[in-house]
Amino acid sequence: MKIAVASQNRKEVTGHTGRCRKFWIYRVEHESVTGKEILELTKEQSFHETSRLEPTPLDDINVLICGGIGDGLARRLAEKNIKVLVTKMIEPDLAIEAFLKGTLKTEPIEHHEHKH
Repeated sequence: MKIAVASQNRKEVTGHTGRCRKFWIYRVEHESVTGKEILELTKEQSFHETSRLEPTPLDDINVLICGGIGDGLARRLAEKNIKVLVTKMIEPDLAIEAFLKGTLKTEPIEHHEHKH
């Protein structure tokens, strides 16, 4: 399993996932983390800049943990079979640990409209 945590500053779970360009990628086997690396996207690769039809470097993840996400992006990820979890937890490693234990407290996905 691969889990991504949005973390623009590499220290905290990021709230605005659509514009986030840095994600911790955790590899998990048998409910244990077996690897962790940072994935840095270009601005053009961010969710905000790509269409739902374009492939992204995050297409192979199973779960995305973030601090906030619009419902449109959440639907887009669901179409790619990516489970989205919104949490108020700040520390990425602790969020992963709570997820693996089944104790991650999650928040609802909020309605969000873009005005271009």
